[in-house]
Amino acid sequence: MQKYVLWLVDYIKKLESKIAFYPTVFSVIGIVFAFIMYYAENNGISGYILKYFPALVINNTDTALNILTTFIAGLISIMVFSFSMVMILLSQASSNFSPRLLPGLISNRRHQKILGIYIASLLYCIFTLISIEPTGDSYQLPGFSVLFAIIFMITCLGAFIYFIHSMSQEIQVHNIMERIYADAKYRLEKLLNTEKENIDNLSFPDSDNWELITSNRSGFLQTINFDIISKIAQECDNRFEVVAIKGNFIHLDQVLYKVEKPLDKEQQELIEDAFLFSRDEIISDNYILAFKQLTEVAVKAMSPGINDPGTAIIAIDYLTELFSLRSSKSDESYVTKDNKALIKIHTVSFENLMYYCNSALRTYVKHDVIMVLKILDMFYYLINNVTYSAYQKIISTQIEVLLNDAKSSINNQNDLEVIKTKADAILNN
Repeated sequence: MQKYVLWLVDYIKKLESKIAFYPTVFSVIGIVFAFIMYYAENNGISGYILKYFPALVINNTDTALNILTTFIAGLISIMVFSFSMVMILLSQASSNFSPRLLPGLISNRRHQKILGIYIASLLYCIFTLISIEPTGDSYQLPGFSVLFAIIFMITCLGAFIYFIHSMSQEIQVHNIMERIYADAKYRLEKLLNTEKENIDNLSFPDSDNWELITSNRSGFLQTINFDIISKIAQECDNRFEVVAIKGNFIHLDQVLYKVEKPLDKEQQELIEDAFLFSRDEIISDNYILAFKQLTEVAVKAMSPGINDPGTAIIAIDYLTELFSLRSSKSDESYVTKDNKALIKIHTVSFENLMYYCNSALRTYVKHDVIMVLKILDMFYYLINNVTYSAYQKIISTQIEVLLNDAKSSINNQNDLEVIKTKADAILNN
């Protein structure tokens, strides 16, 4: 049963990130509501409303037909324009910033819901128009249903105005980076709140001789259900070491985890299903992606084709905040129960994360004095705010590497002297 629940949760999570998910849901709602109104019309609701509230009912067949056909044509035009704007947004974000930003933009629920409102209203108008059937020389007029069509069209116009406003804000790079930062910050703070304060006092045995379990699937390791693994660990007095790093692409037959004692087939299948794979990367599941995306935005901004140092500076500011949060987290993570470590989790270390981001940045900014000084500002802030002293040495190493790259790329001695003075001040602080 647990296996199917996990599969269903994973499947729904994948569906929800697709651009067509909410439009499909809203479309079904629109069709269902159209049939509900058709049933109500057959039971005389329009006649009842006309008798007591005549102002609420459209009582002219030509007027109703004109209203519905106009609404259908107008909604199709609005939908075409809206979808075109979405495609333009995705194209600009991919070419100007980074293709990695596309999943986050596509999964914007507000835009999906607005598109869903359009489609639901369109389908409702179509089915209402079809329900106007001739009876002899006259037509059976669903006057009350037409009133709802008018209400839905007004709603669509309001949604369209909001859509234009939202898209104009969404395309701005600082708003994109703000969203990336906010998602990563939320994820990091959640991890920090659940991290054990006594992590340094936990003991975990050497796992060199443990059994290796490999993956039978490939894809991005999106998330891991540690509740299932820890439950099995408690039931059979076992321990696990998760070797695969969440967010990385896992290849077929790559080692997923180590286990202290052998597992039976049922237990192994349950644990395999606890590893959820995806072809997409999501920040809410893996904060490392935010570091990658912000770094790529800064690198793209400093490329000769874009040459936008202002955007790169903003990206470095957000990276500084995220590195500061990450520096409060230990490189070692455990899942514990009753002060006993049941699962050891491999994560991207602070050193590797710092190297990944700064090696990419150095390649594109080492020739720019302002950008080099900005990165040194980041190092100065971090080296004075890290929680673990070991991280200070890592930051010092990155300062020295950046200084060496700047010396090889900047010819102006005055600029080099300014950079060297600032770097020495940070290292000797």
